[in-house]
Amino acid sequence: MPVVDIPGSKSITARALFLAAAADGVTTLRRPLRSDDTEGFAEGLTRLGYRVGRTPDAWQIDGRPDGPAVAEADVYCRDGATTARFLPTLAAAGHGSFRFDASPQMRRRPLLPLTQALRDLGVDLRHEEAEGHHPLHIEAAGVEGGEVVLDAAQSSQYLTALLLLGPLTRKGLRVRVTDLVSAPYVEITIAMMREFGAEVRTEGSVYVVPPGGYRATTYGIEPDASTASYFFAAAALTGGEVTVPGLGAGALQGDLGFVDVLRRMGAEVETDARGTRVRGTGQLRGLTVNMRDISDTMPTLAAIAPFASGPVRIEDVGNTRVKECDRLEACAENLRRLGVGVETGPDWIEIRPGTGTESGASGPAGTEIKSYGDHRIVMSFAVAGLRAPGMSFDDPGCVRKTFPGFHEAFEALRGQLPG
Repeated sequence: MPVVDIPGSKSITARALFLAAAADGVTTLRRPLRSDDTEGFAEGLTRLGYRVGRTPDAWQIDGRPDGPAVAEADVYCRDGATTARFLPTLAAAGHGSFRFDASPQMRRRPLLPLTQALRDLGVDLRHEEAEGHHPLHIEAAGVEGGEVVLDAAQSSQYLTALLLLGPLTRKGLRVRVTDLVSAPYVEITIAMMREFGAEVRTEGSVYVVPPGGYRATTYGIEPDASTASYFFAAAALTGGEVTVPGLGAGALQGDLGFVDVLRRMGAEVETDARGTRVRGTGQLRGLTVNMRDISDTMPTLAAIAPFASGPVRIEDVGNTRVKECDRLEACAENLRRLGVGVETGPDWIEIRPGTGTESGASGPAGTEIKSYGDHRIVMSFAVAGLRAPGMSFDDPGCVRKTFPGFHEAFEALRGQLPG
């Protein structure tokens, strides 16, 4: 039975780096994810004057409750959305002149709900080019706190950034949320803040965060549930079996809910305190599913949908259009390249299996998948490649964003799954 060791969660690693930097004392992060995104976050902290010591299995961060150690810095956020959204918020709580920029891909992604909320809290922040996008400049003088209104319909990271800021403000923070996508990610944030000594309470749609800062701790990073989805899907698709240790009952990440989608499609799923096991049963049923809360796994489902016995409709995933690429259209385009019938709407995609066969269309031999520079597109369609021989990718290396060793790990699994 294949056992797959999944690297640490990107979402948890990024939050832990922020919390460690803001905490009073030295924090040790065990089994952090080492990828382009998280290395970029750590590099950004270093540029801001924080000490980050890295060994293969642990990172140590010297916290600075008063904010960055330098009075001036220019930080490049690479492709990382968490880096690009969390680090300016961390810097705003300090004192100094800080500039942030990012890759062309990240420059296209929206920031305005967050940066407007920071302005409403009195932060001196300006966008240097396009309003609501990187690059941006902050003249930081600490944050007083108070109440702010936030629309988090595009990204829960806007709310996470403000919640993380809350304990660093002088008076605390009240965030009134008008809309929220990917709510489980906010639950991750709140649970982690508690581990670092801060509290968050809710009053209806208002999140209340008192001042008081954070305390350093030793924190273990659980495996990445979004990354695990590709390996679970591979088992469901092939009739094989995959176990991911360390990601089971009590896991923080909502994306583990993807296995419930696989269960609805016919896979057998077992989750206990030690981990999660998925076994394919030789069938994949079609379904209609709302994936608003686990939208990062939408491409995983889209990639195996052609091999279901009936149509697969994925709803309420409009926010995937403003990720690393427009993921709805990227999935649709690549499925069409494989000869699969697809329709999309503003926030949905419907995929129809191949005509006359329950196994779905295999597509023309040698189909090249267009990655759009998006790690999740490549990793998702690698799963489809288990049933569509000869598939290739125009940019296979973009997986380094979250899992540099993905192709090697997936190839090792392929050899252990039914043909």
